[in-house]
This record gives sequence, C-alpha cells and structure tokens, in this order.
Amino acid sequence: MKLKDTGLTAEDIKAKVKKYMIETYERFDFLAETAKDQYMYDENGTAYLDFYAGIAVNSAGNCNEKVVKAVQDQAADIMQTFNYPYTIPQALLAEKVCTTIGMDKIFFQSTGTEANEAMIKMARKYGIEHYGPNKYHIVTAKMGFHGRTFGAMSATGQPGNACQVGFGPMTYGFSYAPYNDLEAFKDACTENTIAIMIEPVQGEGGVHPATQEFMTGLRKFCDENGMLLLIDEVQTGWCRTGKVMSFMHYGIKPDIVSMAKALGGGMPIGAICATKEVASAFTMGSHGTTFGGHPVSCAAALAEVNELLDRNLADNAEKMGEYMKKKLATLPHVKEVRGQGLLIGCEFDDTISGVEVKHGCFDRKLLITAIGKHIIRLIPPLIITEADCDKAFAIIKETVESLSK
Repeated sequence: MKLKDTGLTAEDIKAKVKKYMIETYERFDFLAETAKDQYMYDENGTAYLDFYAGIAVNSAGNCNEKVVKAVQDQAADIMQTFNYPYTIPQALLAEKVCTTIGMDKIFFQSTGTEANEAMIKMARKYGIEHYGPNKYHIVTAKMGFHGRTFGAMSATGQPGNACQVGFGPMTYGFSYAPYNDLEAFKDACTENTIAIMIEPVQGEGGVHPATQEFMTGLRKFCDENGMLLLIDEVQTGWCRTGKVMSFMHYGIKPDIVSMAKALGGGMPIGAICATKEVASAFTMGSHGTTFGGHPVSCAAALAEVNELLDRNLADNAEKMGEYMKKKLATLPHVKEVRGQGLLIGCEFDDTISGVEVKHGCFDRKLLITAIGKHIIRLIPPLIITEADCDKAFAIIKETVESLSK
C-alpha cells in the first residue's frame, strides 16, 4: 500500500499508530513504504541501506522477485486451510528442508518463539514417555534468548530482563549456565534433566559464537547421559552464518533444531526438525497449530530456500562477513568484533553508546540494530557486496567519530 493512495500524510500514519497501537518498540522516525534487495525506501523514495533485514529475515533480499511471485501465485490458488488436507507447498517444503539439513521430520509453526515452544514440548514429552514423569528439566544458557511466549521466555537465561519482568513466575523446569562453559552445563544438569538447549550464536546476548569445544562437548555429554541436544537456529539458520545451519560449523547434529526468520523470506513461518525417534513424541492431538504450515508461507519459504541454496548465499555470507569484520575492527573505540558470517556484533568501549551509533547511522540512511549498552549488530541481506560493506562502514565510522568529539 502506497501513501499516495490513502489520501493521508506520513504524520497522519504516525498519529494513528500513536493513538491506536500498543507500542513496545522504539520506533525510527521512518515510514517504510517499499523495499528492494538491500534497500528500504520511505514515502519520498529516500533509500536506506538495510543492514537490519527485518531482524535477519530477508536473507535473499527485500521483496525477492521469486519469493514475491510464489506468494502471489499461491494466494490466488488457496490462501489458507487447516492441516487436515494435504497441500503442495507444505509437502515440497518439508522434503526440501529435511533433506537439505539432514533431519528426519519437520513440524511447521508460525513464528520462532512458537517453534521454540514446540521444541521444548517435544523434548519434555519424549523425556516423560521414555524415562518417567520427572524427566522434564532443561538447561539453557545465561544471556540466551529464545522468545517471548511463556515457555520460550522461561528458557531465556536473562532473569531481570525486560522480556521477563512483571509477568509473574516463569515456567518451572529450567536452569541456566554460563555460555561456552561446558563444565558449568554439566554441573547444572540433574537426574531430572532431559535436554540442553542453546543458540550456536547468542544473538540478543551480544553476538557470541559457541566454541568448538563447547558444542562437541555438549553433544558428547548428551549422548552419554541419554539427554537431548536442542539447538535454537531461529536467527542463525538458513545461510546467515556461512553454513546452511550454524550447527554445521561444528560437525554435530542436534536431536531437535528450531528455525524461523530467514526460512520464510519475509513471510511468517517457523518450524522444528527432529530425528525420527524424538519426533515420535508428537502424536495425534498432542500438538497443533492453525496457521503453521500456511500454504502461502510455505510457498514463499520454498522459493526463499531455493534462492539461498541456488545462489550459494552461505558462501557470500562467509566472505562478506569476514570482509566487514576486518573493516569494523579498525574503528575507533572498538573493543571486539565477533560473529559468524553476516551475524556480526561490534562492541565499543564505555565511551560509545550502541544506541547512539544506531540512531546516528539512521540519520545517515543506514539501518542497523543495537544490543546492550555498547554493541551494534549487523544482520544484512546475504546478497550484499563489498561496495555495500564499504558504504555501511563509512557511515558507521563517520557516526562513531562524531560521537567521539
């Protein structure tokens, strides 16, 4: 929908949001009207270089032509049906995802937090059915983030975080251990523990990748103790980190993996994939969804996945990620640059505010995000070039230098 077709002004739109919407986000003063590839445009056609990508969603580019066509074609055929009849996009996507990442079974959801809820439920049901009613406990990482529904929120190891404060007691049955500390994770497990649940890169926690020792150690420990390894790839999945899935960097395989964001190419979709044995915990009526496996979302996802794979965008993510990290390391006031592929965190010293860098970049027509007090996060479309990186770096550098004065 274009502003010119409404008879309204941009200020009218902002006023309606302020009057009618419950706001929990800090808004940019920006009306996003159109988007294409690595750019977003306001109502005046002003271009913003998009290193935000809908929070790691639009990996094959904003409004990718093949994804848009898949949405249009499927919406004209059948837009939605519950999961009683078979649908073609759902079946084709299920096969594509499972065969690509080496998993046996898939269950579709609508969002990432719902995917993590399903992963938690499947692990607990598997544990209780195989080991008894007390096998439900799950260990997750401190400073992790798994979503905003109650199970996923409770799995998030950030007590006192705004996403938990004021909502009463969290769901029982979770413990937290320091990320990348294998011995601490082992110590946090009890006779009631059925699973360990982690992100291979802590995105919201500051962009901290897991070490090889940590990941292989967790896999070995779970195997030796009859426990499941659950990997949250909602943000890292589908070529973002330089591999199709981040767990592939470590030469391991999870028992269940969650995904969302980039899977849909801009349409809402989430999913969990599991081994055949663990997936058997979900039986008729044990879990369900109205919109999970939505035909239009599945058609979009199939087109997006094909684009990511056919264009080898994992390889480009790895190359452009290394290129951008080397440039960011030369910025003034930088303490550390870290990440995998095009999931990059740049941490400044105490004199530079990440939020102020974010806003300064926005004023200069670059969209990035800030996490924590002193960290900016770059999660652009995976189609970006060295020229795009150079442009983004120049804006970030100018912003940081202006804040240093």
